[in-house]
Amino acid sequence: MSERAHGTEHEAPGEWRKLAFLAAVSGVLGLLSLIADQFLGNGSPWALILIAGSCLAGGWDAAIDGWAALKERRIDVHLLMIVVAVGAWIVGAQWEGALLLFLFSTAGAIEHYAMDRTRGAIDALLDKSPKHARRLGPDDSEIEVPVSALLPGDRIAILPGELVPADGKVLSGESAVDESNLTGEAKPASKQAGSDVAGGTLNSWGRLIVEVTRAERDSALQRIVRLIREAQDSKAPAQRAIDKWGDGYAIFTLSASALFFLYLQLTAPDGVREASPLYRAMTLLVVLSPCALVLSVPSAVLAAIAAGARQGILFRGGSAVERLADVDCICFDKTGTLTAGVPEVAALEVFPEGPGRLRALSALLTLESSTTHPFAAGVVNACLKEGASLLPVQGLSNSPGQGVSGTVAGTRWSVGTREFVGGDTLPPAAVAEGAIVSEVWASDGTITVRATLVDRIRDESRSTLTALHARKIRTVMLTGDREEAAIVAARQVGIQSYAAALTPDAKMAAIRRYSAEGHVVAMVGDGVNDAPSLAAADVAVGMGGRGSDAALESSDLVLTDDRIGRLVDAIELSRSARMAIRFNVLISVGAALGMAAYVIFRGAPLPLAVSVHEGSTILVCLNGLRLLAHRPRR
Repeated sequence: MSERAHGTEHEAPGEWRKLAFLAAVSGVLGLLSLIADQFLGNGSPWALILIAGSCLAGGWDAAIDGWAALKERRIDVHLLMIVVAVGAWIVGAQWEGALLLFLFSTAGAIEHYAMDRTRGAIDALLDKSPKHARRLGPDDSEIEVPVSALLPGDRIAILPGELVPADGKVLSGESAVDESNLTGEAKPASKQAGSDVAGGTLNSWGRLIVEVTRAERDSALQRIVRLIREAQDSKAPAQRAIDKWGDGYAIFTLSASALFFLYLQLTAPDGVREASPLYRAMTLLVVLSPCALVLSVPSAVLAAIAAGARQGILFRGGSAVERLADVDCICFDKTGTLTAGVPEVAALEVFPEGPGRLRALSALLTLESSTTHPFAAGVVNACLKEGASLLPVQGLSNSPGQGVSGTVAGTRWSVGTREFVGGDTLPPAAVAEGAIVSEVWASDGTITVRATLVDRIRDESRSTLTALHARKIRTVMLTGDREEAAIVAARQVGIQSYAAALTPDAKMAAIRRYSAEGHVVAMVGDGVNDAPSLAAADVAVGMGGRGSDAALESSDLVLTDDRIGRLVDAIELSRSARMAIRFNVLISVGAALGMAAYVIFRGAPLPLAVSVHEGSTILVCLNGLRLLAHRPRR
């Protein structure tokens, strides 16, 4: 059986218009044939010519797809419809056959329109992709060039009201940038020197000079669109289950109809046309054809993926859409997930104090510059402010969750946790009461550096956890930070439980333990240091704003604007999609089995069977399309 009931898997954009035209032609010719039959007499040649034209228009697309399936040695629903239409002509029920093909082609047009709308919601992102940029020369002269010609390091000017041509960093100027097409956030983001901007976003009121950091093909917009298209092509578990037995079901449908025909042929005399064995067997064939069932999942999943993308929620496949609805335990990383992830250095201490301070800070700066840890940026900035220098490093080695080591200026240094570097127990630095304090240590065995950093809780963290608890979802914080910092953070966000001082392997083991207890577990992290735990979770949720390359590649679901509140929105959307899928399956299976029983035990006219069959198909498509209008509840 085909993967889509009416062949939507690889249709060109706007394919529904051609199908709608053919359906309209089929309907008009069918009406004209009835008029000709009424006024020119029963069996009029003109009426037969018109009804044949109606069948040809209505069955054109089905015949092409059915023939393609036959060449692949498959039997799909298009072929079943053609068989029924031909059988209708054999028993003299050509008008019923024309009605079948008209409704089948109409349902196909509506189905293609629904799928086109979901893909159109994603393709609208590309409409925000500019084609030209104002590149600045060495003398600041402006030259208009294609966006595809921009390279990292180029400087570009962006005027008010223009789209940002490429990902980059603001060198000068101030403005506000509308990033709603990428993040779903309606409020423009303030930009000034040092701010990052993404290609395809809209510059509001100020002139910006930007240094390009990524080529067009690697931009955030292009990567998100590419990943969403991959997600649309991937199948949800329910869809894979339907496809698995699809070909067998098509053979079952033909076999059941043939056996029903033989049973009637052997046990009942020929009666009126509506009760003839062949006519009733064809009616059974129509109602058992699984058009609505094979559409029940993709119609909802594709719409959910498109709706999520507009809200800053990037599902990386149908499996993520379905699975997230079942999650009952969510584990969070602390730094960069529940906290803002941009800690500032409150104290930078060297023990013992003396002339070696600058040498120690330079070593700390050098090693921290080679890591992607969330603390690194704050430590580097603090060292630079004190006049430290970036030096060559040799023999760099990384110990995940603990720190890094390397030889700087002939001396072996270690940077990371106190335990990793072998630092002494020292009195805590003076910081504000209730602050979330973390520490980075460095040592060469003779001199020790301690950087004390202060982070803050994200504005949405507490309300997000409250919303999750209201939905009976367990929350856990897994962090590699110190126990003291974890206690303060856990108290401030209101998380139900936590574990501190965890290595990446220990985080992964904790997630597997929750899974073994019967929980469906999601892990929320930045996609860099949390890679093992993200891989171990049933659903991996990445914070896409920071370390987005890793987050996009390692997560099933990405919150593209780093707003943790989007997680609740994603769960609501996933649960809505699951309800839509269950409704669709119930309607499609109920309609098929109910009408099949009616046809077998009571008999039913072919037009009624066709109307119920195609009506359930249209209802399934429209119910899935409804998810495009989904909006998060606040």
